[in-house]
Amino acid sequence: MYRFFTTPENICGNDIYIDGSDVNHIKNVLRMKAGEEVSVVTEDESREYRCEIADYEDDRVHLKLRFIKEEDVELPCKIYLFQGLPKGDKMELIIQKAVELGVFKIIPVAMKRSVVKYDKKKEAAKVTRFNSISEAAAKQSMRRIIPEVTEVKSFKEAVEYCKDMDVKLMPYELADMDAMEHTRELLSGIKKGQSAAVFIGPEGGFDEDEAGLATEAGFQAITLGHRILRTETAGMTVLSWLVYLLE
Repeated sequence: MYRFFTTPENICGNDIYIDGSDVNHIKNVLRMKAGEEVSVVTEDESREYRCEIADYEDDRVHLKLRFIKEEDVELPCKIYLFQGLPKGDKMELIIQKAVELGVFKIIPVAMKRSVVKYDKKKEAAKVTRFNSISEAAAKQSMRRIIPEVTEVKSFKEAVEYCKDMDVKLMPYELADMDAMEHTRELLSGIKKGQSAAVFIGPEGGFDEDEAGLATEAGFQAITLGHRILRTETAGMTVLSWLVYLLE
């Protein structure tokens, strides 16, 4: 079943409307007909509206409500992924999979060992593209929210951004490889309702000065095992562990 997002203003009793770019997608790409069922959510509610297509208007799709589902599919803890800028199009894959796994927000970070450097014009286009990938992944995985991908931040800005978060984790290749039990305890100790920051380095890993700055800010180095993971794998690994422990 296809899922779409709408605004609270578009919910009028049993009549629900979808507007914007999704109209063309529903009508001309998916070629959905009257009577077909769709799922509709807003970012302000935890409920899901199951609807059927009633008809097409000039610039919106008119739906009729069938029933409402109250089940919440979001993680009970807000996970913020701070991702060091990777090479090529890896960031798109990272965003897609992180959204599928339940991340709350993604913050791209320009780190000392990041090979990629964005100028302001390129950055704006990239962030727009990143957010469209997040929206598509949120729809595919039946999320109730569209996780925001923020503008690119410096390492110092990123550390400042998460100063008030409850848990701060930094998978670090120089962490004690025999400290898996400590890592397990840290992850298991995250409670529902808390916020957690996860810092992932780029291909070259964290610079020593960056690791020191993060440690001073309260980040705890964790290990992901005896193998060195690619930057696009590390974040998914931490998120997968958290999904298991939180759900």
